[in-house]
Amino acid sequence: MYQYNLSSARSLLTEAPDSDACFLTLLTSEELDQNPHLSGLEQILWHTPTARDARVCKAETHRSYLCGTIATPRQTKEQIPIAFGYLLTADQVILCDDSGVAHTMLHRVQEENPMMEKNVGGFFYAFLELLITKDMHHLQELEDQLTHLEDQVLAGIMDDFNLHMTALRKEVAGWIHYYTQLEDMVCEFEENENEYFEENDLKLFHLVEKRIDRLKNQAQMLREYGMQIRELFQAEIDIRQNRIMKILTIVTTIFLPLTLVTGWYGMNFAYMPELTWQYGYPAVIVASMVVVLVCLWIMKKKKFW
Repeated sequence: MYQYNLSSARSLLTEAPDSDACFLTLLTSEELDQNPHLSGLEQILWHTPTARDARVCKAETHRSYLCGTIATPRQTKEQIPIAFGYLLTADQVILCDDSGVAHTMLHRVQEENPMMEKNVGGFFYAFLELLITKDMHHLQELEDQLTHLEDQVLAGIMDDFNLHMTALRKEVAGWIHYYTQLEDMVCEFEENENEYFEENDLKLFHLVEKRIDRLKNQAQMLREYGMQIRELFQAEIDIRQNRIMKILTIVTTIFLPLTLVTGWYGMNFAYMPELTWQYGYPAVIVASMVVVLVCLWIMKKKKFW
């Protein structure tokens, strides 16, 4: 468990914080289950959601605190889901994290935003801003993968298309759900029912909401792009099937007259003159070849292929 003083450049605390200071407490789900002693939070600490229970992004406003969870589509290198549980009061932040990402993000917030407001609202704005800062780059990578799939379809390389397309579609849908939930959570902050946030904090939250909305629109555009690629894939499949049916139709048309000839001479009537003619067999072969050539010439002239 770590405690940081938000009022003095987010310095690490080694003793109990001052009663007038804004401070942040970082702990894991296991540490939160042990119900640690935190001054001023004895009655509401157990309301803090754990990171392992985070499934969605949400904010719940209560009389004396604001709590919720943040569940991102990302994972650490060790395949640990990046998710957080949080509880806010007017001067305290409890952040539950099992991935270790929050500790790294706190140091980045301190390095990249040294002049930001040193209060609960200012910290949470910087935390959310850092949480989405690389998302546009990731969405661009998803778009590049979709473009690569489109190029493969146009080149006629369609092996495992459905496998790759389904995986990308699910990932894009996950990001859309994430941004929708995150946007609703920030809107709950903007309502400021407990009046924990100052006017400047609300303006900052509004900026974050706008950025999240742009990211959501980008993700929705990727979903539509994916649907267009699926339609292109289906069109290519239809074109291939049409080509096969065209070839089968041509072959059937060419050999249909020969089938008629075969039917005639398969009847074996007693007075068929060709049966006793010396050149009857070669004549039928020549006639069949002439029929095939005439059919091919007609189809070529009519531009059937």
